[in-house]
Amino acid sequence: MKIAPSILSADFGILDIEIKKICDGGCDYIHVDVMDGHFVPNLTIGPVVVSSVAKVATKPLDIHLMVENNTFFVELFAPLEPEFISFHIESESHPHRLIQKIKSYGIKPAIVLNPHTPPEMIEYLLEDLEMVLLMSVNPGFGGQKFIPSVIEKARKLKGMISKRGLKTLIEVDGGVNDKNIDDLKNAGVDVVVAGNYVFNNPSYKDAISSLK
Repeated sequence: MKIAPSILSADFGILDIEIKKICDGGCDYIHVDVMDGHFVPNLTIGPVVVSSVAKVATKPLDIHLMVENNTFFVELFAPLEPEFISFHIESESHPHRLIQKIKSYGIKPAIVLNPHTPPEMIEYLLEDLEMVLLMSVNPGFGGQKFIPSVIEKARKLKGMISKRGLKTLIEVDGGVNDKNIDDLKNAGVDVVVAGNYVFNNPSYKDAISSLK
């Protein structure tokens, strides 16, 4: 299991220290939630702040776009050379074209599904994706309660991936903790995003280790 702490839950007053602590604590990726106030009712951070994160990070960035104008935001964040850029299928009319654009920058493309969106929505895109991110809360805010139905959804998605002989990763974001991590692993999840569980723990290293 790979762990991607969400910096949405970090203390932005000491963001450089927070980034160093999760990297030293054994995280695998740094999850960056980008919200535009349109697709979701919240505003977060832009490329100026994320470029500062990238300078101190020793682990790759996992950028999650929760926006309406996906192409515009991909072009903004691509120069930071993240490992992944993910976008919501619900906000994109031309997903295949956008996947190819992300690939053209040498970045791994991923698609995000909201809790109500079935995995069949992306069945014919799986061959082009490096990862699928399943939301286990409604996007927009941290600290929400885990939606258990994502476990069965992950299991179904894993079956679709295995049937095609693909290596597409499955990531889950929202309300992940030490109580549901085993169920997620057993359902075929490869990466989990953890915000409050990591950043509300006195020891980020202990929190990450407990999930691993």
